[in-house]
Amino acid sequence: MQRQRFIKILAAAAMAGLTTLAYAQTKTTRILVAFPPGGPVDFVARTLTEQLSKELGQQVMVENKAGANGAIAADTLLKAPADGQTLWLTSVGAVAINPSLYAALPYDPVRDLAPVSLVVNNVEMLVVNPNNPVHGPQEFIAAARQKSTTMASSGTGSVPHLAMELLADATRADLIHVPYKGAAPAITDVMAGHVDGFFGDIPGLMGHIRSGKLKPVALASTRRHPLFPDVKTFQEIGVAGVDSDNWYALFAHKNTSAAELDRLNQAVRRTLASEAVRTKLIASGAEPSASSSAELSALLKNDMAKWGRVIRDKKVKAD
Repeated sequence: MQRQRFIKILAAAAMAGLTTLAYAQTKTTRILVAFPPGGPVDFVARTLTEQLSKELGQQVMVENKAGANGAIAADTLLKAPADGQTLWLTSVGAVAINPSLYAALPYDPVRDLAPVSLVVNNVEMLVVNPNNPVHGPQEFIAAARQKSTTMASSGTGSVPHLAMELLADATRADLIHVPYKGAAPAITDVMAGHVDGFFGDIPGLMGHIRSGKLKPVALASTRRHPLFPDVKTFQEIGVAGVDSDNWYALFAHKNTSAAELDRLNQAVRRTLASEAVRTKLIASGAEPSASSSAELSALLKNDMAKWGRVIRDKKVKAD
């Protein structure tokens, strides 16, 4: 009798375990991306999915919510349950620049979002046409002090634009802003010789540099990049305050529990420590960089203050 009861208990436990497993397998974590498929943020998100699925024990999929300068992705996140199943992978602009650039932003990054982890750093690189005679940051600054230098950007208030403003302030160089609708047309005009220079994320520049269509001049960073060890930073020649990083990070719904945020953070850390993920990200030019939730929160607040100050001082207005 006792043996039969024991068998029944084991059978019930097994069924419960199968039910739990089946439930876990049907759950899906969404990573929202505020850009169309094929772009650099989308690339990073899709690079994470396979390993992050293993770490979380459930499927992770990318959902593109492009438009409205990130507001559509933010709205989708905030309307989803606060259960950690919906995350937003965003670049710095939507969370650290937009609050100062737009008067009526429908979300507040500090109030409405819960930081999960930093994912990658994307420092800005200054590039010019290969026929430009300047080599290195000193020559570029000297030339820009003698003659007006046009600088393309991916749009008013973008990281490339604001990096240019920081460089102009730090060096008193005569830099003229030429905004474009996106990085692609800006890069095209630099390669064609219509504009003198451009600050851009390294992943979007690498192919053009390797093909000889763009020449790297300097990095707006505190240290050199592993893929471009010969390219100097502005800081190492004594030009401070130009550091510009278009980092990408994961955020969750503001009401997500501390336990769930910690679970997600640990899964992201393990994912970024995976050799396959690291190798793919580094090869693209992005630098994997996990963080704690508190570290991401501090980074967000610091960059909001930094970029907000530039936008106010330069009276930058959104197009």
